[in-house]
Amino acid sequence: MSRRYAEVIGDPIAQSKSPAIHGFWLEKLGIEADYGRSLVTADGLPDYIAGVRGNANWRGCNVTMPHKQTIMPLLDRVDPLAARIGAVNTVVREADGTLTGYNTDAAGFLEPLASSLAEKHYFRMARVLGTGGAARAIVAALSDQGCVVVLAGRNPAKAQELLDELARGNDHHAIDLAHFADATDFAFDDREQCLDLIVNASPLGMAGQPPLAFDFSHAPPGSVIYDIVTHPLDTDFLQCARAAGFRTIDGLSMLIGQAAVAFEHFFGVAPPRDFDGELRARLTS
Repeated sequence: MSRRYAEVIGDPIAQSKSPAIHGFWLEKLGIEADYGRSLVTADGLPDYIAGVRGNANWRGCNVTMPHKQTIMPLLDRVDPLAARIGAVNTVVREADGTLTGYNTDAAGFLEPLASSLAEKHYFRMARVLGTGGAARAIVAALSDQGCVVVLAGRNPAKAQELLDELARGNDHHAIDLAHFADATDFAFDDREQCLDLIVNASPLGMAGQPPLAFDFSHAPPGSVIYDIVTHPLDTDFLQCARAAGFRTIDGLSMLIGQAAVAFEHFFGVAPPRDFDGELRARLTS
């Protein structure tokens, strides 16, 4: 390519929404640059990195599965947060030609919670469902925001290991995911000065995956229900939450939020977020 460009890499890659998101922002800003996608296999990753190092037009790439961990030793630097999370989803070619790895998932996840997190609370608790790669960034982000994290997984021992590795403080709890499937008669206290989050950080509920079994008697009054699944965008989990009167956040919020941080790294300017409604419409049409 003869002009600046960035791209997303992974295997598979055809399903990625990143080209549509970044392309939309480039179009709105009138920036003479491109954003594409490249199918990069696990075996081909070292050659890909070697090939882009000397290309001054290549501004960087977003990284999806299965490369978020294996790309790290191929880079010159890894941002401290990405190193702590243990995953890179954004690589940036610096002015001197070196490559730096970042993790923008944490910032993207927190973005739609910004107004809530800006308030003062005497207690913050997040029930996080899932112990995969996405959960790593979410646990780190929430514990940094002063949340007590209850991490639920099919293997509670794995959940505890993840908390020990990533969560700041020692008040966090690991629990079996099945605990939330059955109703509870627990009497929650006055939650007016509390922030309660329930986050599906697992693929459960995604098209082709089993449903997420969660009984909303486990959700304290006023909880915010957040599902990072993007296909379908309006999951059964979110529909049931709305029917029960809870505020919900869908997976597109995190996807756009993390892309916005990456876009600024690639092109040196913040994306035009006044058009988020139009962008959502384009992504879901």
